[in-house]
Amino acid sequence: MDSNSVLNIFREITTIPRESGHEEKMTAYLQKFASDHNLQCKTDSIGNVLITKEAAPGKEDVPTLVLQSHQDMVCEKTASSAHNFDRDPIRYEIRDGWMVALETTLGADDGIGIAASLAILESDLPTGRLECLFTISEETGMDGAMAIEEGFFTGKTLINLDSEDEGQMFIGCAGGVGVLAEFDYERTNPAMGQACLRLRLHNTLGGHSGDDINKGRINTVQQMARFLYPRMDSFHLMLLAGGGKHNAIARETEAIVLVAKDNAQSFINEFNQFAQTVAAEYHTTDPDLKWEASETVCSEKPVADEAKIRLISALVAVEHGVLAMSQDIPDLVETSTNLASVRMNRPGVIEVCTSQRSSVDSAKEFIADKVEACFRLAGARTVRTDPYPGWAPNVNSHILSVCVDSYRRLFGKDPEVKAIHAGLECGLFLEKFHDLDMISFGPTLRGVHAPGEKLDLESNEKFTKHLIDVVTSFR
Repeated sequence: MDSNSVLNIFREITTIPRESGHEEKMTAYLQKFASDHNLQCKTDSIGNVLITKEAAPGKEDVPTLVLQSHQDMVCEKTASSAHNFDRDPIRYEIRDGWMVALETTLGADDGIGIAASLAILESDLPTGRLECLFTISEETGMDGAMAIEEGFFTGKTLINLDSEDEGQMFIGCAGGVGVLAEFDYERTNPAMGQACLRLRLHNTLGGHSGDDINKGRINTVQQMARFLYPRMDSFHLMLLAGGGKHNAIARETEAIVLVAKDNAQSFINEFNQFAQTVAAEYHTTDPDLKWEASETVCSEKPVADEAKIRLISALVAVEHGVLAMSQDIPDLVETSTNLASVRMNRPGVIEVCTSQRSSVDSAKEFIADKVEACFRLAGARTVRTDPYPGWAPNVNSHILSVCVDSYRRLFGKDPEVKAIHAGLECGLFLEKFHDLDMISFGPTLRGVHAPGEKLDLESNEKFTKHLIDVVTSFR
């Protein structure tokens, strides 16, 4: 087994549709893999899969080791992409040492973790007993980890293969929750002599709302609201739509507005000037912002002004970004919130999706309260969604010691030992498997949860060598 074995399996995985909530084909692939390799396999009622490989001769006394990854992927694509995630394989190319998705996410989060587990299962490596756990719907609410039954796996040591920076060992993560706000609205008759304009902000970096929230990237939903807010009296709102997944920073947003015909060109000029200002503000952290403003055709009636004012005011006022840094771990984001999306997919209802994270439970609840209060003051209904616990670091962990010693022996230096602001399933496992000893590591990924996601191939080689050494030297 080597990194090529992992990549070959990952290439197969890129051909399998596996959007969160639709992992059936991925589950079937795992079940067939187990059958083809004469391995024990069981699947629970929700779709979690466990494949077990018994210990190699002479390794019967080694404690069982659990390798864990998730079956689903975030499915994001550029506005111009015709990709259909229900049927099309992911297109990618090898560029400057990276495996790079073309116009979509790559799914290395967490397809590369799956591939590494399967490569070990089909190898003849001398390991103790292995339990490889593949959960479902991690990206949308950690549904698989949430629903896993006590006793589904038996190992007391777990390696989560869902981290994104080679050379870093993670021993803790943030907990999270979401706040969904719903604004009711009616449509009204527009005034005569109106021009219909389409405004668009796009081509920003976006990224993971945990790992990338501190990188100073543009949130296009909030920036569009920023433009519209001081001009509230000069337009009618036809459409406001932007963002995507709850755990991704909003990369593109469009607004369709009605303005007086004699004010149309002035409004377009103001938008272009505003976009240039935003581009200048983010010239280092998000340098490729693009924008468009042009006349278009409107078929709907506009949103009533009262609802328009409530919505746009809330989108400007609501918090987005880093709220607090850890007082104990240098450079670790402690608390953040993400204004993820605004949608008008249901007649008479505008949905705003947000997500909050913190490594301190009380701080997580407080920022969720603040976001909820902002939307309630604006007259929206709110509901909390998909809460999950954090994972408190254990610096005395045995598997941490094994992994650090292995990394030092292989590469002549110590890895970084950290906590992560992103959510991992480890916190949920601890709620049901109280004596678990856990660690998380993986190869270097960039642009996760956004089109153009990429895998560093050199880091995958090191990750593979390290994982092989850990599973063969574990005692």
